Amino acid sequence: MLISKQNLEIRHKLTAFDKRIEDLHLEFYLYYQGQEKKMPGWENFDRELLDFSRRKIGDLELSKNLDRILYKYQNRKKIWMTWAEEVRHVPKQKEPVKGKTAQTEDLSTPLS
Repeated sequence: MLISKQNLEIRHKLTAFDKRIEDLHLEFYLYYQGQEKKMPGWENFDRELLDFSRRKIGDLELSKNLDRILYKYQNRKKIWMTWAEEVRHVPKQKEPVKGKTAQTEDLSTPLS
């Protein structure tokens, strides 16, 4: 009885981790799109997931579910870090001044 209660708690925790990954993905997407100004806090979740993954899980199904969640998190984290880098390196675009056009360079003449 004690094992099934532990397994139930583990299952609920894994479900919560999975949901949090989805929530973080949405938060990072909004940050990437410019709808959120502050990068989502993923570091605490990272530590919590790492600490949980060090636990010994005896049930094979739960262990596989944890592996799936860890794999999903690693892939999403790569996406998030790519988005964060893109947001940091994209310059703010200025609106063109009305009445002025961008000057184009004549590329038909070769340089000497």
